[in-house]
Amino acid sequence: MIALSEFSCPVDAGVVLRGVQSRGTDGDPLILLHGYSDSWRSYLPLMRELPPSMRLVAFSQRGHGDSSKPTAAYGTEVMARDVARAMDQLGIARAVVVGHSMGSLVAQRLAQDHADRVSRLVLIGAFASLKGNVGAEALWRDAISTMSDPVPPSFAREFQSSCLARPVPDEFLSEVVAESLKLPAHVWRSALAAVLSEDRSHLLGRIAAPTTIIWGDRDAFCGKAEQERLARSIPDARLVVYEGTGHAPHWEEPARAAADLVATVSASATPRAAA
Repeated sequence: MIALSEFSCPVDAGVVLRGVQSRGTDGDPLILLHGYSDSWRSYLPLMRELPPSMRLVAFSQRGHGDSSKPTAAYGTEVMARDVARAMDQLGIARAVVVGHSMGSLVAQRLAQDHADRVSRLVLIGAFASLKGNVGAEALWRDAISTMSDPVPPSFAREFQSSCLARPVPDEFLSEVVAESLKLPAHVWRSALAAVLSEDRSHLLGRIAAPTTIIWGDRDAFCGKAEQERLARSIPDARLVVYEGTGHAPHWEEPARAAADLVATVSASATPRAAA
């Protein structure tokens, strides 16, 4: 079991990101960016499968988990800048960056705007763009656009369950639902509205970092055509398909996802000089 220590990083006026990190030193650090309404805790099943020799950094992005919840500014430019500023404070020059769902868009933006900070990129349940995504637009229209406080626990559970094609432990599902309920209605609205309005898919060619795309073939939010578009548009990308898995492969198959991430980190490691 990896030992984790908590940290807080002020990244903007009145905005503090809270997260955890491990003490490993092998290879480039692994930065984990969660999905919409999640928090750093959504990566716990994956982190438990990773070797303690790796340095892991997972934080709750603005608006999420126990991080600050400003009333506005949830676009990928701001959120990627948050990541770069947190890296500065944690003494991380370059990292393997992992992004799930909404976090995949933030990870892509980080690799475009701060290319020198990203040694490799891993996109899980990823989107080329959410603009025009039928499922995301239906979620906005039918639930999020009119959401008010308090957010119903039944909605948060239904939303998180919709990510799954295979069962996960009840304790973990209850934990991610509890984290989702930490978001006030204004964050649910602002965060989704921001990513729905962006379309940077024509800029995917700017991503220089070698990229691994992990996709479950029963993903209810993004289909195979979207993954093939990502793999075709990012210059050095490969697609890995998890059969029978939904939108969160790292929840449903954490051991397999961990093995793929270990291979990715090993590929990015820089040989150390001889003593």
